[in-house]
Amino acid sequence: MATFGVLVFPGSNCDHDAYHALKHVMNSEVKFLWHKDTDLSGIDFLIVPGGFSYGDYLRSGAIARFSPVMQEVVRFAEKGGPVMGICNGFQILLEAGLIPGAMMHNEKLQFVCKNVYIRTESTDSIYTSGLEKGQILDIPVSHGEGNYFIEQDGLKSLQDNDQILFRYCNEQGELTEEANFNGSVDHIAGIVNKQRNVLGMMPHPERAMEKLLGSEDGKPIFESILNSLSVA
Repeated sequence: MATFGVLVFPGSNCDHDAYHALKHVMNSEVKFLWHKDTDLSGIDFLIVPGGFSYGDYLRSGAIARFSPVMQEVVRFAEKGGPVMGICNGFQILLEAGLIPGAMMHNEKLQFVCKNVYIRTESTDSIYTSGLEKGQILDIPVSHGEGNYFIEQDGLKSLQDNDQILFRYCNEQGELTEEANFNGSVDHIAGIVNKQRNVLGMMPHPERAMEKLLGSEDGKPIFESILNSLSVA
């Protein structure tokens, strides 16, 4: 059975959400990894969770990027190890250079915490292999700096290499201006690196695992991951 490692930084507040989703909903082996840890032995999959690492001082994720564990995360990813960054985790992976682009304040400069719809754009990844292209997911967001930006050449590269996994949409799957609530370029909600082993996404699939919480649409993402790991 694959073992998941969930990073914990000072200020992380979604680490226990990720742990619960994997341990108690998906019945997986999970370990917390403190930000000063440098031993990732025995870990098959890393999750960089959401929250406010180091209080989001400077830029979101900018300080966490220099935590001792991140050197090992970069090595792990460069060797092909799967890494999933959610919300603040996405921001940290951007700061670490593991995925391209940058994150800015939401277009209307307001913190947004609500359920949104995202459209599955590619099934060519361990994160989306169990989904259907065009499948719409109802997933919560909770961020103030989720306005994804990348230069035009970088955006073309993402598009050409099928690196965009999720886009913000409405309930019908349409890419409307209103649906793109934070102003992200090309409605981008989640991308992978060129090697397709590192994912960054702003929505929180770990918060959409049980009907009691309003949505189970996060489960297909984790089911895809577990199925991919089982045949790896």
